[in-house]
Amino acid sequence: MRRGLIRLLAGLALSSGALLLTPAAVAEEPCLKMVFGRYCLGGDINQILPSSPPPAARQTQGDSLALVFPDGANQLYLLAYSNRLYKVVRAHAVSTQLAFDDIYNDLRQIYGPGTDQSRFPDYASTPAARLASIRRGEGRALHRWEPSPAWSIELSWTRELGVSLAYIATELNARRAARMDGGL
Repeated sequence: MRRGLIRLLAGLALSSGALLLTPAAVAEEPCLKMVFGRYCLGGDINQILPSSPPPAARQTQGDSLALVFPDGANQLYLLAYSNRLYKVVRAHAVSTQLAFDDIYNDLRQIYGPGTDQSRFPDYASTPAARLASIRRGEGRALHRWEPSPAWSIELSWTRELGVSLAYIATELNARRAARMDGGL
């Protein structure tokens, strides 16, 4: 337990833009996964805001908060529920088959093949037809990995976001979805 805490503190201290946290703060803020070397999935969103530049966009709906930051040519979305970071999404500026395949191959080497949850219309049986269906908003490519019960990864290609990579805190995401679906 102590060794894990020391590794977490060392990782936080070495990652760019991370805040140095006291052991008491770490005990209160479980970090399910350090995402992109900067964001503690499951951590307090209020810990991130003082050390970040102002977001390009901010939207609040009840207990949910969405922040959008430029990330080089890409866009970074930080999504929080009850002040906890439940999803970090990097939307890539270049949405091509090559970009999607490069990210997929990297993830496959680390986490295995994952699960293909893509949805395409019946007519989209070739790569060109699938690409056309994505561009029209009729289809989407989606691969999912669950390396831990606490968090998952989704690589998707949609009309809305293009090629995007998301890290999701499983329990927080489920609580938020239940609350939104329940209309509370």
